[in-house]
Amino acid sequence: MSDQQSNNSLGNVQFDQAPIVKKIKKVHGGHHGGAWKVAYADFVTAMMALFIVLWVLGQNDEVKEAVAGYFKDPVGFSSKGQSILEGKNSQLIDLNIEEDIKRQEAEKFELEKMGEKLKEDIGKDTELMNISDQVKVEITKEGLRIELIDSEKDVFFEVGTSELKADAKKLIQTVGKELSKLSNKIIVEGHTDARQYQNDGSGYSNFELSTDRANSAKRALVSGGVSEKQIDEVRGFADTRLRDVNDPFSFLNRRISITVKYTSK
Repeated sequence: MSDQQSNNSLGNVQFDQAPIVKKIKKVHGGHHGGAWKVAYADFVTAMMALFIVLWVLGQNDEVKEAVAGYFKDPVGFSSKGQSILEGKNSQLIDLNIEEDIKRQEAEKFELEKMGEKLKEDIGKDTELMNISDQVKVEITKEGLRIELIDSEKDVFFEVGTSELKADAKKLIQTVGKELSKLSNKIIVEGHTDARQYQNDGSGYSNFELSTDRANSAKRALVSGGVSEKQIDEVRGFADTRLRDVNDPFSFLNRRISITVKYTSK
């Protein structure tokens, strides 16, 4: 074959393209792996265990005994049959109850002193001393109760009405002046004896009369200085809460009750 022919033959030959080699880089766990999470969890668990041990070491013998009982009985009961949390909560509850009792006893003492002072001030007032013996002060489960009770000679309201007499209004205003110094809530109640109100067929009864009288007393308290926000309730009981149950018609049953509630009630 001639050189020319050889060159022509080579010119017709098509050489293949050089192969492309792809290198795959293998990435190890590094920061995208999960091994560090396991290590961190172990660290947190160890720290929690350390804090629990330190906490237990700082507790009294009763708590330590309860913790030991818990590990003896995984259900959560100590050797005394009481759970750790239950024992701790019962201690807190007992402390709270004890504090509430002490606080109420202190408040009871202060209210008693105020009641005695109120009686003394009324007795010294020349305009009120003639009805001072109709004021009864006593401590009840609700708080301090001040009762203004009718007598055979003196009544606080005009007969069959809710209109306060002048001396009765002044008396209640005097009570209001003293109660205005407190933040305690106040309940005002009206009571009648068992004589039924002679209505004109409108349905007005001793319930309405006792409620209206309680509202009149409430207004006198407010005019004496008591805040409207202090008034918690105004009640009319008619003759359902007799003071003298043996004599439903007794004047002792006709009264206004003013209760200064304990702040915890």
